[in-house]
Amino acid sequence: MEKSNSKYLAHISDDKQREQTILDHSKETAELAANFASVFGCKDWGYACGLMHDIGKYSLGFQKRLRGGPRVDHSTAGAKEFYKIKNIMASYCVCGHHTGLLNGGSKIDTSEDKSFYGRMERQVEDYSVFETELSMPKVSNPPLKPLKKGGFSVSFFIRMLFSCLVDADFLNTETFMTENKSGRETLLDISIDELYQKLLKDMDKKKWREVSDTETVNGRRSIILNACLEQGKQPQGLFTLTVPTGGGKTISSLAFALTHAKEHRLHRIIYAIPYTSIIEQNVEVFRSILGNESVLEDHSNIEWEEEENKEELKKIQLATENWDRPVVVTTNVQFFESLFANKSSKCRKLHNIAGSVIILDEAQMLPEPYLLPCIQALSELIYNYHCSVVLCTATQPSIQKFFPKEIIAKELCPLVLEQYAFFQRTLIEFMGEWSQEELIKQLKKETQALCIVNSRKKAQKIFEELGDSEDHFYLSTLLYPNHRKKQLEKIRTRLKEKKRCILIATSLVEAGVDFDFQTVYRELAGLDSIIQAAGRCNRHGKRSKEESKTKVFTFPDAERNRIAPELRRPISVAKQIIQNHDKFDSIEAIEDYFNRLFYFEGDGLDAKEIIKQFEEGVRSYSYPFQTVAEQFKLIEDKTIPIFIAKDTEAIELLKKFRQGQYTKQLIRKMGQYQVNLYERDYRAFVGAGLLEMVIPNFYVLKDLKLYSEETGLDLKVDRGDAIFDEEV
Repeated sequence: MEKSNSKYLAHISDDKQREQTILDHSKETAELAANFASVFGCKDWGYACGLMHDIGKYSLGFQKRLRGGPRVDHSTAGAKEFYKIKNIMASYCVCGHHTGLLNGGSKIDTSEDKSFYGRMERQVEDYSVFETELSMPKVSNPPLKPLKKGGFSVSFFIRMLFSCLVDADFLNTETFMTENKSGRETLLDISIDELYQKLLKDMDKKKWREVSDTETVNGRRSIILNACLEQGKQPQGLFTLTVPTGGGKTISSLAFALTHAKEHRLHRIIYAIPYTSIIEQNVEVFRSILGNESVLEDHSNIEWEEEENKEELKKIQLATENWDRPVVVTTNVQFFESLFANKSSKCRKLHNIAGSVIILDEAQMLPEPYLLPCIQALSELIYNYHCSVVLCTATQPSIQKFFPKEIIAKELCPLVLEQYAFFQRTLIEFMGEWSQEELIKQLKKETQALCIVNSRKKAQKIFEELGDSEDHFYLSTLLYPNHRKKQLEKIRTRLKEKKRCILIATSLVEAGVDFDFQTVYRELAGLDSIIQAAGRCNRHGKRSKEESKTKVFTFPDAERNRIAPELRRPISVAKQIIQNHDKFDSIEAIEDYFNRLFYFEGDGLDAKEIIKQFEEGVRSYSYPFQTVAEQFKLIEDKTIPIFIAKDTEAIELLKKFRQGQYTKQLIRKMGQYQVNLYERDYRAFVGAGLLEMVIPNFYVLKDLKLYSEETGLDLKVDRGDAIFDEEV
């Protein structure tokens, strides 16, 4: 695109040697946003938002701001222009492209109110000179098919359009500020067709599609895999893949997704797993088949947001994640909280979900208080944004009834009941109440055993009391991802070599981790968690059921009283199932469990009334974007990432970060050396003076003796008398 000679500037480079005009920035952003929005049929909307988003920069005040003057509101101007022609949806997007989508508020709000309608009353500096260079484009009616009353559908459209705008704005600004040297990889030459061919080649090399004997584990896996390849040719929509643990659903779901994406010219595969899982294993499996450059692992929860009224984007924000790879592996937390977010850095990835195959691994683990909003968001993606969704699980909850009548699920796994019976490789027994001492006594008798408990601190304590030994291992999110990978390698090697191996872990090993232990011990949890844990026992069917047991136990009352709030209801219902079913891992018991869990909750399946809040805004176009973003937290306890600069690579990464080298590639790598602290633990570390704040929201552990490769971050710190000061 030929550069303009306009005298009105949007950006000046850090070295003050280069300038970008508003006209160039606006047109380039418009082209990008139009391209993004074209995936859901709204190219003209993306272009219009991109072209008008920065017209407030034509004011004299903003031009002075670029050279050190006071801050100026430049976002409201373009929003006002859309508001004048009653295009409220575009107006929301432009209004919030720096500070985030605002609550709608009321039409009687004044300029003092921090709401969308309040902003429309705000007086801004004269920007009318924009008309000498730009004019408002016309837009057509969006191809939106409303579900229910339509309020949720419209608010979802606003958020998707907002995503197109802010990602385009970020990308164009980043290109200018870094002279296109941001470290952001371009992957336009990697097509879904190429990835599909890579998958077929890998499967043929490993003979995964060959069915030699249907009564072997590998034979059964091949049947399921071939069915998924064939079913990938079905029309788009909602699918279920009910494969018992050990049935190979990771590869089968990928096979379906790539076949389906190829068939329907879709752009991306998004694989979301429970927040309690390790995602590294799935990433490594996918990368080994598809190549490192094709697969993105994203589970960072750092929010690099600016304070309100700060106009210029920081380098750190420009490097935030936008899911620009053809295969994305993320967590339920990242996926769903982004769909209900209002901040620009969290929302910029959303448009890249359109035209995708979305696989929810262990779909039954969606928290009940948010089940209905999650289903409604998935329904929008299917109904209006050309997505297909696969609910992939070993214990399929009966949630079809919660989807709109327009969306009917299709099962991908052949002969589910038969497959389920075949893959039951372990006996599950309820052992009653054990003390910690009794549990350790049992573990010391074992050769290869996995013990899963419900808290990180409890797992650390059991590991420590079990005693120091080369055959004792610990896994939890208190180990940063890079160390978890190392531990996983050691554990798998010992299991394969039939050496003694006792692993103490949290629920993160229950989904997506290929372990094959002789015995599994599981503290009482939800029935789905118990069955997932059992899937790590005799996984490949090399032993008899009688030789391979999963033992479920509870701790005494003093321990049970510390149960995390999100576990109380599942544990209570699991107790009922154990009392009422002799075989509590049967299909009947699982169905009973989810019926009790969901129907007892009733309105509790949308505990914050999120759907209602958006539906009620349809007439006045008043949507509570900010309020809902604050309310929608799949993990109620906020976590704060702490960087551990102990390894050589981590030290080097931190050095570059301190120097201001904020590239996406750097931030992706730094995620491998972070541990997330719950707020109460974070405050204890702050109080003890153990954290250094490098920039807002980014903390580094000062005392590296508190972190070990065996047990991770030690949470037993002395708060001392220090004041809990956020500015560490």
